[in-house]
Amino acid sequence: MTTLPRPTTELTADEARRIALRAQGFLGAPDRRSGVRGVLRHLGAVQLDTISVLARSHELIPYARLGAVGRRTVEEAYWRKASQPPHAFEYWSHAACVLPVEEWPHFAFRRRAYRARPQWSHELPDDAYDQVIKQLRTQGPLTATELGGAKRTSEWWDWSGTKVAVERALMYGEVVCVERRGWKRVYDLAERAIPAELLHDELDDAECLRRLVRLAGQSLGVGTRADIADYHRLKGEQVDAVIDGSGLVPVTVEGWSKPAWADPAALATPPRGRHRTTLLSPFDSLVWERARTERIFGFTHRLEAYVPKPKRVHGYFAMPVLAGGRLVGRVDPAREGRTLVAKQVTLDGRKAVPAVAQALVEAAGWVDCTDVRVERVDAPELRAALTLELARTLG
Repeated sequence: MTTLPRPTTELTADEARRIALRAQGFLGAPDRRSGVRGVLRHLGAVQLDTISVLARSHELIPYARLGAVGRRTVEEAYWRKASQPPHAFEYWSHAACVLPVEEWPHFAFRRRAYRARPQWSHELPDDAYDQVIKQLRTQGPLTATELGGAKRTSEWWDWSGTKVAVERALMYGEVVCVERRGWKRVYDLAERAIPAELLHDELDDAECLRRLVRLAGQSLGVGTRADIADYHRLKGEQVDAVIDGSGLVPVTVEGWSKPAWADPAALATPPRGRHRTTLLSPFDSLVWERARTERIFGFTHRLEAYVPKPKRVHGYFAMPVLAGGRLVGRVDPAREGRTLVAKQVTLDGRKAVPAVAQALVEAAGWVDCTDVRVERVDAPELRAALTLELARTLG
């Protein structure tokens, strides 16, 4: 373990919470001029997931920070269109994520690790890799289906040799996803899609890790070793090796039992401004790490999509509700035509009713719904108050 310098800054729990909110783009006026690309650069990573209820998670992330941003605008910010320079690339970070293209060199350590990996769960057939590279070189961007088929059977996990090869090439950094077509990845050679000045693996592992730790600290504002490691799924010992040279500064936080580090720029000015009121994707980086979410907000967050239905507590895709810098409840949403359905609502008391109603109505407008219907409320005595507030907010 790294010998920790004595922290010179002490933060209250409330200060740490507000620093985290500002770092994640939820405190202060949103930077609308930089738009979705600005959100991506600010966060450093936006998680991808196949689940789509109101929208896919990568759309919900900028919506939560900017408001009703156009969904086409989101797509164009992430994925390259013909003849346009790339703004981002997909890679394994916290999970499968969209990352700012400027971060390509920082993941050289992970590309090298994949190339050196001795064993894989999917077998790579002979010549499949070379064939995929040859097809992309001669035919241009292609989906796995266009390359020869994504699956051997109907089972989701049973990849074809072609799919194994092209995903391996993506992990090695020889191939990138340049757009999504019906949620299918469209692959192209990295040499055509990544700017020449970024297309290198020149940074050694220590420098890659140092930069990613610094960037994670900036995106978190303040965090423990575990928080910082989790942001790009680094190992704790990798963080330990570079934290002293990362530019982050040690701090103590009231109520936190573990050492913490902060972005010095986040400490320079007190966090001020308007708080966002919004529904959050369960995959939002504000609530990625359960222990951090409980520590900062006193809120236990768990995605229940993969929990058997009888064991779910809050619902399939329960979305935390952020208001006033607090997590004040959650909503499990669905859509029926032009009605947003709140299948299950959990409220942190009566004071949460106006915020939850506002978040529901704004989300409904964003996805072109004209009505909101509530099915279940965990506290039945608040159902009437929520229904009345929704009617008032809808006008």
